[in-house]
Amino acid sequence: MTEEPIFSLQSWPRAIAHIDGDAFFTSCEEAIHPNLRGKAIITGGERGIVACASYPAKKLGVKRGVPLHEARKICPGLIILPSDYETYSLFSKRMFDIMRRFTPDVEEYSIDEAFSDITGMRRFWKASYEEIALNMKKAIEKELSITVSVGLSITKVLAKAASKHQKPSGMTVITGPDIASYLNDLPVEKIWGIGPATTHYLAKLGIHTALAFAQMPEKTVLKKFTKPGVEIWQELRGKSVYPVTTGEKTSYASISKTKTFAPPSSNGEYLFAQLMRNMESACIKARRYSLAPNRIVVFLKKQDFHSVGSEAKLSRPCACPLEISGVIHELFDACYCSRDTYRATGVVLLDLEADADKQYTLFDNPIQAEKIKDIYSVADELGQKFGKHTVHLGSSHLIDKLGKGRRGTPTVREQTKMLGETNRRHLGLPLLHVKV
Repeated sequence: MTEEPIFSLQSWPRAIAHIDGDAFFTSCEEAIHPNLRGKAIITGGERGIVACASYPAKKLGVKRGVPLHEARKICPGLIILPSDYETYSLFSKRMFDIMRRFTPDVEEYSIDEAFSDITGMRRFWKASYEEIALNMKKAIEKELSITVSVGLSITKVLAKAASKHQKPSGMTVITGPDIASYLNDLPVEKIWGIGPATTHYLAKLGIHTALAFAQMPEKTVLKKFTKPGVEIWQELRGKSVYPVTTGEKTSYASISKTKTFAPPSSNGEYLFAQLMRNMESACIKARRYSLAPNRIVVFLKKQDFHSVGSEAKLSRPCACPLEISGVIHELFDACYCSRDTYRATGVVLLDLEADADKQYTLFDNPIQAEKIKDIYSVADELGQKFGKHTVHLGSSHLIDKLGKGRRGTPTVREQTKMLGETNRRHLGLPLLHVKV
């Protein structure tokens, strides 16, 4: 292993900022309900598990993914809220729009985080890269009343690691000459892109810190790691190989849709209806990007959180639920047991192909295939105008009859309808609640 203390002598060959929302869902709730600030709150009341915990709740030991009954034991005064994803997505869009004021190169990585390439913007803003990133952070916090943490460095991997360093509302800057000193205290499992399997593999090689990994000789890295591992090694050393992608994401390795409902059910017809609704949602997204799966996985999650699943390979790629409902029924029968109680269903589309024409080729009759294509084209258009699942298969209609199975009370936004709104169609407006 080489003793190489400096990986990049140049301070700013590139300047990439990573913005990461602090407890984003609960921060959004605090922004629209100021009376909740500083209290132990969580979202996820409709799921039965903690989706997001505020920092006061985290300090008491409440963690994401913990069942609600356990969270209540940890914190008896816990405030439990249903997740208002419609409002969170509006905050997310606003946050990304603010970032684009400072640079056009913004990559929306998830609902609460994004990368921005601010290389070359110093002359325009008459400010240093540190000042630009700090001003971006201040604008988000002032206008949205939430806090974000910022990482600024010369590669995406380093910037993402930096944003986690000082939470909440922190800012960490890693210039080229600072890389080694920062990586020295960073465990390999904290590196973006390094999962449990790679962590264990590195441990067998005697590598436990990011610095030790970055100091490995190039020949050794090329011999012992695949392309993703080599690219992460390069990024840790200050060589930018992951560009900030500004375009809308159009390719997916998989598409998954799940639904947690309450109360849990053992009703086979109701569970199948939920599963078909998952399938319809997944296929809507696949058709939007002209994709079609070759494989499908379905799973049922029991009340004890254990899941049972089954998988099938399609004879040809297809994103038409009407055509593959029989396959879903067979997979469901392989998973379902009437003696068990289930709390969630899910579907995963795999081996997606970017070929719009292939998704309708399961039909032997070309005329019938064209008619089905027209039906789904109209269904997608109606869904865009009047809300998703305006047109749906009869096998999923039982959800409308028995209810969606929502746990807890609906969000305030869901309970409030403005003129012209329906249950399926809401205006993109959050509601601010303040005492006057």
